[in-house]
Amino acid sequence: MAMNLGSSSGDQDVMVDINTTPLIDVMLVLLIMLIITIPIQLHSVNLNMPQGAPPPTQTEPVVVTIDIDFDGTVLWNGMALADRAALEANLSRAAAEPDQPEVHIRPNKLVEYKQVAMVLASAQRLGVTKLGMVGNEQFVK
Repeated sequence: MAMNLGSSSGDQDVMVDINTTPLIDVMLVLLIMLIITIPIQLHSVNLNMPQGAPPPTQTEPVVVTIDIDFDGTVLWNGMALADRAALEANLSRAAAEPDQPEVHIRPNKLVEYKQVAMVLASAQRLGVTKLGMVGNEQFVK
């Protein structure tokens, strides 16, 4: 850096000038070095996707509907069951299948809760895992 502190002609005013050209040159060199060393940004992501056949299409699940009528009658897919033993035999067969069917229980709005609880307890005890309560037009809205 060069600094001019005055002339030799005897002027009383001190001249303070800084030559900024070297500062600008250094700054530009640093800026160019920064631009060169920044890695190139890509707007894509490289992924290794698995190769092979897509999985087979899913089949529709088998649905078993258990209706409980207002008087406690249990219907298995629309067919009345004679007693609790017949219900448990059907639930045992459903639980023993490798791909268990979905069991939908649809109680009437007038049935006593103990009838519904009996069906739920039997299903749980016999190992039915896909069990759900389904509403129908006889439910209270």
